[in-house]
Amino acid sequence: VQLQASGGGLVQAGGSLRLSCAASGTTFRINVMGWHRQAPGKQRESVAVISSGDAITYAGSVKGRFTISRDNAKNTVYLQMNSLKPEDTAVYFCYARVPVYSANPYWGQGTQVTVSS
Repeated sequence: VQLQASGGGLVQAGGSLRLSCAASGTTFRINVMGWHRQAPGKQRESVAVISSGDAITYAGSVKGRFTISRDNAKNTVYLQMNSLKPEDTAVYFCYARVPVYSANPYWGQGTQVTVSS
């Protein structure tokens, strides 16, 4: 499974961005998809996750501002980010879990999100 993330960029505080992550390869067994982020000098943290049954979990810091969704027909997961804050600045990584093939998730390459104050 290969993941290609896109949609990052520079935005002012209060603005919005939409990240996309398209999976290719053997995708029909993808279970969970989600997003993590890593800010400079900080540990990577989970942002949002969506299961194959559309069960969703958000980090408390983004709840009410970010929305995760997935299009199974396109094997793509999205992260709509609204009301962005400077503390949302980070590299965002998408991932997918395919338990029948690996106990570890597959990761995308990361996309930079920078929010200016």
